[in-house]
Amino acid sequence: MTQFDLTDDQRAIQDMARRFTADAITPHAAEWDERHIFPRDAIRAAAALGFGGIYVSEESGGIGLGRLEAALIMEAMAHGCPSTSAFISIHNMGAWMIDRFGSQAVKDKYLSDLVPMTRMASYCLTETGAGSDAAALRTKAVRDGDHYVVTGAKQFISGGGENDVYVVMVRTGEDGPKGISCLVIEKDMPGVSFGAQERKLGWHSQPTAQVNFDAVRVPAENLVGQEGEGFRIAMMGLDGGRLNIGACSLGGAQRCIDESIAYTKDRRQFGAAIADFQNTQFMLADMVTELEAARTLLYAAAVKVTDNAPDKTRFAAMAKRLATDTGSSVADRALQLHGGYGYLMDYPIERFWRDLRVHSILEGTNQVMRMIVARDMLRD
Repeated sequence: MTQFDLTDDQRAIQDMARRFTADAITPHAAEWDERHIFPRDAIRAAAALGFGGIYVSEESGGIGLGRLEAALIMEAMAHGCPSTSAFISIHNMGAWMIDRFGSQAVKDKYLSDLVPMTRMASYCLTETGAGSDAAALRTKAVRDGDHYVVTGAKQFISGGGENDVYVVMVRTGEDGPKGISCLVIEKDMPGVSFGAQERKLGWHSQPTAQVNFDAVRVPAENLVGQEGEGFRIAMMGLDGGRLNIGACSLGGAQRCIDESIAYTKDRRQFGAAIADFQNTQFMLADMVTELEAARTLLYAAAVKVTDNAPDKTRFAAMAKRLATDTGSSVADRALQLHGGYGYLMDYPIERFWRDLRVHSILEGTNQVMRMIVARDMLRD
């Protein structure tokens, strides 16, 4: 990447993702949303392009790209459906954690199925009593011979009940972050069960449910990293996850701008296209200016995460905060520009308005993002 542009290879990746989205996602996304369809075939078609293991190493069967390339892919797919793009992002987070920190035995056991998404992965950190305060999680894993016995529950899990593999943060030691470890748990292990599917405002194309563990015996070889490293692993995963969810907001907001330009050129009031009104032009100009600013910051943060820069976590938090807040704001103004039609399901704007709203909550709320940035600033 040159200082202010994408490379030819990055543009080719972006173009491939855009073409895939136009063919396989955009024409169907409204139906997926309305009927709460989980589009397994489309997701696996994305995996056939390598999008199931974007930053899984080539040695493990992935395509070994950087975080900027991943953001470009997520942004492109979110132009069609932010919910589906975000689901693929979460799967990639789980697959990367196994590849980056897992033993060869764990990699051999799971990655050959996760990369093509014949099996799909969930990331399990949040609990009912440990949302923003993730280090307070209570799901417990007790070593018993060559197994861990896991008891507890995880809340708001994307893919819960449908996915096959769960990368789970568990407490193996003392209170606080140093007592947390990471285990890979399979859907069919005895004692794993799921709550009812959550009834959500948005993200209707992906399942979300509580995941319950009732004395689940998990082979000790399924430990990812060492005991006590789980919280650090989880936070490193979130650096990339925050970039991707920010990228999903960029893609969804860009779609809202594109739809608004087309609509305001076509819609006439008082004898003129509403695109000719100065107020409309000012709104559109602000929307695209703010979006480009968020995009530039997110791309810069993605390069820092790829390069393992010392300030990568601060930049990932800043980029996530700005991109997701901007995405929601752009979608809201796009709905306003559409007037009453924006409120109807006949137009895509209301779906994007619903889907983008959760992005400022998950992968760390935007209030927590501000805490991360401020703490890092004051530490200097």
